Amino acid sequence: MSDSEAAVNSESIVTLREITKETLRTVMHLDVIASQKEFVAPNSVSIAQAHFEEKAWFRAIYAGETPVGFIMLYDDPDTPRYFLWRLMIDGRYQGNGFGRSAVELLIEYVRTRPNGTELLVSHVEGEGSPEQFYRKLGFEHTGEIDHGELVMKRLL
Repeated sequence: MSDSEAAVNSESIVTLREITKETLRTVMHLDVIASQKEFVAPNSVSIAQAHFEEKAWFRAIYAGETPVGFIMLYDDPDTPRYFLWRLMIDGRYQGNGFGRSAVELLIEYVRTRPNGTELLVSHVEGEGSPEQFYRKLGFEHTGEIDHGELVMKRLL
């Protein structure tokens, strides 16, 4: 364990940072716990998708100086519907509030975007689904289903 990993705790300041060639490998190797793997794509897949989707906005989630997760937004200023496309916190760092802080930072970002009046997210159903996490952040089901996932929305 590095010194920066040892210093990570629930008091660590959370930031969203661009992924660079120096941080790419570290961010790609962050991983959720085994029971969550069916709910989120690996970061390497997400980063690859982002490079081929011009409306993708993605960042590493840092706690202090340690990368602890990944977040990606479908950022389309032509619509008021921004979409939280990916969110993952490495299994070693879950339970510290980093995911909540990252989504709150994302909400602040979306509020600065043209037509940024709502943020959507989708999830699959099942044991370990992130539904309750999103409910606690103020998201509510819309009744829509997107690619087999239930859509939730938070008005901004």
